[in-house]
Order: sequence, then C-alpha cells, then structure tokens
Amino acid sequence: MGVRSGPGGQVLTLDTLVRLGRGLRTPAAPHKLAVPEGMTVPLGCDAVGVPVLLSEQLVSRLPRVGCVYADATHWWWLVPADSDYALQWPTPAQYATGAVVPDAPVVPSLVHRAEGTLPYTPPIPLYLALCRLTGTTPSWSRPVSSAG
Repeated sequence: MGVRSGPGGQVLTLDTLVRLGRGLRTPAAPHKLAVPEGMTVPLGCDAVGVPVLLSEQLVSRLPRVGCVYADATHWWWLVPADSDYALQWPTPAQYATGAVVPDAPVVPSLVHRAEGTLPYTPPIPLYLALCRLTGTTPSWSRPVSSAG
C-alpha cells in the first residue's frame, strides 16, 4: 500500500512515511552535568535522575545531599562513578553514566550545591530512600534462585 504525493507524483510507502516522520523528530542532545567550580571528583561522577515529585520527598530522608540539578521533569543527583555496580536502581529512576543526561531538552540547572569540595550524594542512602518511596525491595534483599 502506498500514498501518492500528488497527481502523477511518486508513491510513498509506509516505510518511507515512517522514515520521514522519524527525521522530523530531532532527539535532544545529551548534556553532561558540570561539577561546580572548586569541587573535585576523585571517584568519578555519575548521576541518578528521579522524577521531581519523588525527589522532593527524598531530600528529608537523606543524611547528606550533594549537588542536585533539575530540569522540568527530573532532579539529577550526582553520585560516585559505578554507583550502579550490583544495584538495580528502582523504576522510575534513570542512571546516567558519566553524569551525561540523556534526552534533556536543556541543560539541567544546579538547584543544590553540596557543602565542602565533594559533589556526591551518598549512593546507598539515596538508593534505600528511593526503594522505600517506590515500594521496591533492595536488590540485596531479594530471594536468590538456584539454577539446576
């Protein structure tokens, strides 16, 4: 099945129309979150994106809040690199390796600066608080099945 582009014009197939539609959407360029001046990242830097409503609830549950960036839909919490090692961050959190925020229409703005020279929010308290808010069992507490 095809669609004619006009009298005597070219026939456009569904594949062509889909390809043209995809070409109209320009994916947002990924943005790297910049660590504030005067801060160091000796452990590297990743980010955890959490929807705004959950993020507002997280703040009071954390012993220390590092640098946090925000866009219209998410707050991005800086954590040490590899804070996803052996952890499955609960949905709807997004883990951004290298603190490169995917699909953000604009660079998220710094909304909270950490005290001192380290920009990190401690990842384990952040993970546990997020698990609690989302009703997710932490990955190390889940039953392990044996194959065989």
